[in-house]
Amino acid sequence: MKNSVVGFPRIGKLRELKFLSEKYFKKEIGKDELFENAKELRKEHWLYQKTAGIDYISSNDFSFYDNMLDTAFLLNVIPQRYKDLNLSSIDTYFAMARGYQGEAGDVHALAMKKWFNTNYHYIVPEIEENTDIHVNSDKPFNEYNEAKAYGIDTKPVFIGAFTFLKLATFKGNAKLSDYVTPIINAYKDILIRFNTFNSDWLQFDEPALVTDLTKEDIELFETIYKELLKEKGDIKILLQTYFGDVRDCYDNIIKLDFDGIGLDFLEGRLTKDLINNSPFPDNKILFAGLINGKNIWKSNYKNVTDELENLKKKVSNIVLSTSCSLLHVPYTLNNEPNLKPEIKSHFSFAIEKLEELSTLTKFFSLENYRECAEYLENVELFKKERLYSDESVKLSIEKLTDEDFVRLPTRNERQCLQKDIFKLPKLPTTTIGSFPQTADVKRNRSHYRKGEIDKKTYDANVYQFIKDCIKNQEELDIDVLVHGEYERNDMVEFFGENLSGYVFTDKAWVQSYGTRCVKPPIIFGDIKREKPITVDYSVYAQSLTDKPVKGMLTGPVTILNWSFPREDISLKEMAYQIGIAIKEEVLDLERAGIKIIQIDEAALKEKLPIRKSDWYSEYLDWAIPAFRLCHSSVKPETQIHTHMCYSEFNDIIKDIDNMDADVITFEASRSNLTILDAIKECNFETEVGPGVYDIHSPRVPSVDEIVKALNTMLEKIPEEKLWVNPDCGLKTRGISETVSSLRNLVEAAKIVRNSL
Repeated sequence: MKNSVVGFPRIGKLRELKFLSEKYFKKEIGKDELFENAKELRKEHWLYQKTAGIDYISSNDFSFYDNMLDTAFLLNVIPQRYKDLNLSSIDTYFAMARGYQGEAGDVHALAMKKWFNTNYHYIVPEIEENTDIHVNSDKPFNEYNEAKAYGIDTKPVFIGAFTFLKLATFKGNAKLSDYVTPIINAYKDILIRFNTFNSDWLQFDEPALVTDLTKEDIELFETIYKELLKEKGDIKILLQTYFGDVRDCYDNIIKLDFDGIGLDFLEGRLTKDLINNSPFPDNKILFAGLINGKNIWKSNYKNVTDELENLKKKVSNIVLSTSCSLLHVPYTLNNEPNLKPEIKSHFSFAIEKLEELSTLTKFFSLENYRECAEYLENVELFKKERLYSDESVKLSIEKLTDEDFVRLPTRNERQCLQKDIFKLPKLPTTTIGSFPQTADVKRNRSHYRKGEIDKKTYDANVYQFIKDCIKNQEELDIDVLVHGEYERNDMVEFFGENLSGYVFTDKAWVQSYGTRCVKPPIIFGDIKREKPITVDYSVYAQSLTDKPVKGMLTGPVTILNWSFPREDISLKEMAYQIGIAIKEEVLDLERAGIKIIQIDEAALKEKLPIRKSDWYSEYLDWAIPAFRLCHSSVKPETQIHTHMCYSEFNDIIKDIDNMDADVITFEASRSNLTILDAIKECNFETEVGPGVYDIHSPRVPSVDEIVKALNTMLEKIPEEKLWVNPDCGLKTRGISETVSSLRNLVEAAKIVRNSL
């Protein structure tokens, strides 16, 4: 048996790619140094895999920002506004990702959305009616030859043509059907060129095949690959799927001329049934996704080998594979010297998953691998009690009743009461929560973590940051203020650090988008709040101003979705455990005089099952109540806000309204305000603040463009329900651009407010 890796993390073991790219953005290095260092990173990643004994190693999985953006660039799907900047190739690429504001022009970034059911964000390709699709870059060919120079014959990886077209947006009179033939021809050119290199395998990633497919979708997929596979020549083609099963098109897939088919056996609930009901062809190789590419727990060798033994009875040729790219897990446990050995023994990050792949495939060359020391050691590990149990937490869950999820009086009654209390102007302005994490803020946190300053000194510095933040917001004349979140490293990790049941890492970074990396905490046991978490900081901020200051919390679903979860209890139970903890914090904030409390659920959509038939039975039936649990007991005059970002919410907009918040802020600017129609159509009751500018771009929005956005919003949202805010937190931005952007936001709000 052989093994395969769908894709490998690209940020480097210590986030080298992040810091390298940011230096380039700041013009501290040139593009030659950027490219040379990136080349060294790729070499390191390939050699890790080769040394570990991986048989099918990927190339072209490296990206400076995002693989969908790479594919768009490769296919010349570059909107004209970026070409008109006349920048270098790499700067045009980054302008598409981050926007551009300078001598060459002023353009927004392309839209950004969540990658299926992950916390990774992809750049949405934009196809215009004059787009000329053809191969426009040498990147995949150069990287293949790079690896070959190191003695590694890789399988180049591409986002498949079907998934690319399904995720792209079409502008003007452009429509998908116009670009089927051009994209087939472009992918044919890729195949022809790799044939000249005598390449062995190419991998086409088609995760869109695990979504709900229509008859037309399946016909499109077949049209693409029946034509494309005619040009494969001597190259073997691997169709790789992940994040679910291919129940709608399995029979179609196995009839096509693929040499290998990658199926997910972990998230693909029906994958085994599909193979049992329609035998896998003997002339194809099954790439069996049995090593979890999305979670950090060590593989259960007994379960994996049992599954492989069963598959061998039905399938002639099997390659053991990761379930998806290892992009979604941290780099290596070698960076975690402070984890207790008894905890660390349960984890497996990207490098360790390579070792698991190698070990498991080696077992099948032995007569009785079940007597091997490595196998027996793993079996013993899974017999151990590994989780911290708290009976009081379990009892709290058992005692929950229907009343714990209902807030009274009705939202309309509450909103009338709140308007009388707060007396905010029409189109009230606010921000989402965080303010820029300056060098001083990061230095304060670093000194405290290293023990160089005590808690008293640390907090004194945080209070000074808060004081400056409140002063700045008052000078900008923002209506509802925030304290800036200077005590927080991350909106989830911070809360995890203050809840029992969590385990934390030092350098287990995972790429979220571009140069943004997060360090998800790990749920290792039952979760409980031991003491107040945010109250002192919020109370201090409120003491500095007569304007309302929002208490800022992260909601239970987001804390769960942005953590690595346990695998021994249900997601619902974990969400309710966190919900009870956040409820306690909400009530403490209210008792301390905080009158507006924001409970962010940025990741609500993220773990929504890919198939609609599973939305309620497996997710929304507990995710929405988990949020309601947090605020059901507050007073009517306490205003509850929430925030969501970078997902398509239209299909669940009514469920979002049923969260029963008083105000919700959405990311909207980067998705061209498409959510407005859904809000209007469902008679959305919650007051709403669609983001008026994109905070993931360094460009400063003008007053005129914000005025235009607000007037567009007022066509769909009643003026008494509209708030004005950026589309997300300001943590990653600089001070100067933040102040300029917020000044323009406030001025635009006043202009529109005065015109009403």
